[in-house]
Amino acid sequence: MNAKIFISLSTFAQYGDKPLKLLKESGLSYFINPLHRRLTGEEILGLGADCKGAIAGLEPYNDYVLNNMPNLRCISRCGVGLDNISLEKAKEKGIAIFNTPDVVIQPVAELAVAMMFDLVKRLSWQSSLLKSGRWEKKAGNLLAGRKIGILGLGRIGKRTAEIARKLDAEVYGADIVADENWANQTDIKIVSCNELLRLSDILSIHLSFREDNPFQLGAKELAMMKKGAMLINVSRGKFIDEEALYNALKDGHLEGAALDVFLKEPYMGKLCELENVVLTPHIATLTKESRLQMETEAVKNIINFFAV
Repeated sequence: MNAKIFISLSTFAQYGDKPLKLLKESGLSYFINPLHRRLTGEEILGLGADCKGAIAGLEPYNDYVLNNMPNLRCISRCGVGLDNISLEKAKEKGIAIFNTPDVVIQPVAELAVAMMFDLVKRLSWQSSLLKSGRWEKKAGNLLAGRKIGILGLGRIGKRTAEIARKLDAEVYGADIVADENWANQTDIKIVSCNELLRLSDILSIHLSFREDNPFQLGAKELAMMKKGAMLINVSRGKFIDEEALYNALKDGHLEGAALDVFLKEPYMGKLCELENVVLTPHIATLTKESRLQMETEAVKNIINFFAV
């Protein structure tokens, strides 16, 4: 094999050299994004226009980029979401697309549950006060007994629901097509989306992006949530109207929110001003273990493709 592989994602092999060893042993030639940050479409073309394969993160492999990569035969996505790749254009041009969906389940679910604890225990807020020299205390809540709403019951949503249920929370879920058998086995109650908004003490978003069924929590939907509820998003930034969320938090309708994803990243918006918001820089899958496994599987996918 002598196919040229462009590793375009911003971080690679930082937590172990197994992915690079596999590439070297395969005989595939490769080169790594030298800028060590998320590339623009023009930068992808400037660095890898002639590559035959790409190991990608969240860089934009849109129509324009794919039209200008004449040799590209395969994109192996290091992660699960594919909305940064023009799937229709890839199909038209015969470009194979792979991802690593199973690896992300546990780290994303763990972050969602960690955010639940942070919000109900007010950990970030209490820590910030103490570091500023203020020894003040404000009572939090138990997670046990809270009504946890899971919006989106794919693999990550299901795992998050299962963990929350084992922590003695009341867990509810909503999805376009819900898995009733799973719900019965795990004691998760399936309800409509509107009912989920109304009853949840903590709402955690785990939706998958669908062009045929776009969804966003806007001012109307946030107003449906009970006063004092909390919101978590570790899915996609586009699922929340950030201005409407800011207003709901600012006026006290929502008690708190925790976000790992934003409409525009890096995020520097108004939510940074609020004390009742926990913000993380899109790190849900960024654990040493999961990142190494994800990169290893992405490399195996591209090796297997070019081995055929």
